[in-house]
Amino acid sequence: MSFSTTLAGGRRSHARYLVLIALSGATSTAALAAERPGAAGRLIPAAARDIAAGPTAPDSATETDDTASDVVVTARRRQERAQDVPIALSVVSADTLEKTGDFTLGQVQQLVPSLQIFSFNPRNTNINIRGLGSNVALTNDGLENGVGIYIDNVYYGRVGQSQFDLVDLERIEVLRGPQGTLFGKNTTAGAINITSRAPSWTTEFAGEATLGNYGYHQLRGSLSGPIVADRIAYRLSIADTHRDGFLTNVTSGQRAQDYTNFTARGQLLITPTPALSIRLIGDYSRQKQNFVLGIFANYFGRYDSGAAIANAFRDRTARANHTPLPIDPFARRGESDSRYQSNMKSYGASAQIDWDVGRAALTSITAYRWWDWDPANDGDNTALPVVTKAQQANRQRQFSQEVRLASTGRNRIDYVVGAYYFWQIIRGYGATAYGPAAANWFLPSVPAAIGNAALSGFEANSTSTPQTKSLATFGQATWNASDALHLTLGLRYTHESKDGRFHQFPVAGVDLSTLPSNARAAALAIRNQFNPGLDFSTRLKDDSLSGLATLSYRVASDALVYASYSRGSKSGGLNLTALPAGVNPNVRPETVNAYEVGLKSQWFDRRVTLNLAGFWTDIADYQTGITEQLANTVTFRQYIANIPSVRSRGIEGDLVWTPVHRVTLTSSFSYTDATYRDYRNAPQAPERLDRGGIQDLTGQPLAGIPKFTYTLGADAGAPIGGWQGHPIELYGHADFSHRSSFNTSASNSRFGQIAGYGILNLRVGVRPDHARWDLSAWVRNLGDTEYYQTLSPGNTGLVTGILGDPRTWGVTLRTKL
Repeated sequence: MSFSTTLAGGRRSHARYLVLIALSGATSTAALAAERPGAAGRLIPAAARDIAAGPTAPDSATETDDTASDVVVTARRRQERAQDVPIALSVVSADTLEKTGDFTLGQVQQLVPSLQIFSFNPRNTNINIRGLGSNVALTNDGLENGVGIYIDNVYYGRVGQSQFDLVDLERIEVLRGPQGTLFGKNTTAGAINITSRAPSWTTEFAGEATLGNYGYHQLRGSLSGPIVADRIAYRLSIADTHRDGFLTNVTSGQRAQDYTNFTARGQLLITPTPALSIRLIGDYSRQKQNFVLGIFANYFGRYDSGAAIANAFRDRTARANHTPLPIDPFARRGESDSRYQSNMKSYGASAQIDWDVGRAALTSITAYRWWDWDPANDGDNTALPVVTKAQQANRQRQFSQEVRLASTGRNRIDYVVGAYYFWQIIRGYGATAYGPAAANWFLPSVPAAIGNAALSGFEANSTSTPQTKSLATFGQATWNASDALHLTLGLRYTHESKDGRFHQFPVAGVDLSTLPSNARAAALAIRNQFNPGLDFSTRLKDDSLSGLATLSYRVASDALVYASYSRGSKSGGLNLTALPAGVNPNVRPETVNAYEVGLKSQWFDRRVTLNLAGFWTDIADYQTGITEQLANTVTFRQYIANIPSVRSRGIEGDLVWTPVHRVTLTSSFSYTDATYRDYRNAPQAPERLDRGGIQDLTGQPLAGIPKFTYTLGADAGAPIGGWQGHPIELYGHADFSHRSSFNTSASNSRFGQIAGYGILNLRVGVRPDHARWDLSAWVRNLGDTEYYQTLSPGNTGLVTGILGDPRTWGVTLRTKL
């Protein structure tokens, strides 16, 4: 895991060289990052004096000691050394993001073995930690992820809101395991806590420009400084990214899987008194992609039993006199006759007030956010006009208010108490439309006159309005029995109410009243099979308790052992979609019992950091999205169901070693055994549909989870002379990420199995010690590894896939003033 560790001192640069070091099955626990240390041993609230301190000094070639600095995190809603926090966490610093060139969460996952992110598109993004959080089915607006995402202390209600460029960050903390006491809202699997750089009291500017292949160009910049000395400071941050597509649509000749993103954030820091600070943040992001273009990855025309699939994909294309593209996925070509796009906007405002009242600090965080999602999809993935529209647009709005009180300084008992309110509504607008080839494609045995009347030009729309109101109170206290022994207890009570309505209705198509009665009835039955008229409402209420108990003991000055038990809960969900007969529109809550033991240690004057963790998590009524494709239709029924029992267990470890000045070696591992313990009514895999529509997956691995992952890499530097009186450093960075095979189909189809793969990234650059400029060349996926992000087998025998990025390269020029 290519996390950087800034060494003690002021402005500094210590190059790192990441290399794999076997930990005998251990896996990633806490990656180190360069952060501003707090006072040794103190628990510092996020009060005015801390925020006003400004951002961490950038790395430079300044000579410093070769000892690891303290990594400061806010995993327990207060500032602490990461090595003092009895939680399994990984930290990615701003310095690491610069070295790797990562600017999205999807790229950051290469640095955190326990984190798995895969995406059909930004809305349909699945995030797992330790194999838990969400499965690989398409997103349902009534289901919330088990991994909570927080940016500047604000919870983001939809995963799609986090799929923009990461801009001007201080750090990213990935907290593993239930975080329900302090982070609360749907964090049964963990939390991703992202912190942006705060305004600075000294004027500073940082900017960078990047050019690369595939037309890649990116501009990023930030400007910060005082408006009124010691009273008001500002920070402006922007990022503008463009890249041509990796795919070609042979039907239109246009590129696909391109990327255009613009993000801007403005901040004001107001400190009326030394004890009071107000941080105001406003942000806006816009993203446009021609995505997703389906790629033919595989084909099977027979079931596993040997029987031929009726009306298989090649039967359909032959009937239409169409020759589809050959199965050659890494030619990166697709065919589509309809629009495909993944466009979205996100914007919001927040106000954080921190007031140091002496022995405690009071914090208030108020936020309102918008997210607009505008997709378009070719539902059949071919150049034929079969399903010309298949999409679900969203207009999401949310409001949140949090108030908490935390003790400050050294105390026999340190505490945090608070209350939290969250409101969200998601207005969904679905649309499915069929073209003149639809009847021949789906209904070869139906007379053409009836089939065409039913489907050609037929369009059905839908609306859904899931609404959530959540109110919680929480408290957590740590009894510092001695300098070595600490006991932490926490409890959170949450009350949630949810309601929503689903309405599906026809908006276009042949007027069936013009047909003879028999033909009219047959055509109407076909429409009801594909997109029936529906209108229903549902609501639920849920009360839950989450809690934790952690005992930690410092066996030496730099060695901490701990054991913890956590209980988490995720409230019930709403099935606002076209449901199969007998499926309840309400989904039961999910409960989690998690056990963890760990070691956090540093050795040899903190030149070596070794962290280990073992975990065991049992989940009852695991909420999962189900995707079923109706026979002889393109209709996917997507709904939420409860799996009676799921278990995830494993070990993690992280090792960072700075053997000599300017060299750091880092290795991280994760072994995760996540299985269905009781799942006897799972949807059947398409290659076995002749055995019935249900299968027993009890004892089988959860989808989307590689069993073994590891990362390694290198950072190293050396002086190579001088320039205008300043020493010049040549530096290099490398990181390698490997994931074992995993399955991306909700039915565990063998055609959804992705082979294991590894990705190597490199960067080489030069810079002076004052960091006024930094010129580097980089390459991602150096070996041009061919890999899939997802594989989706269908009941026609066609398997479509989303491909991983090919080799990309470029140059980056940075400046800091």
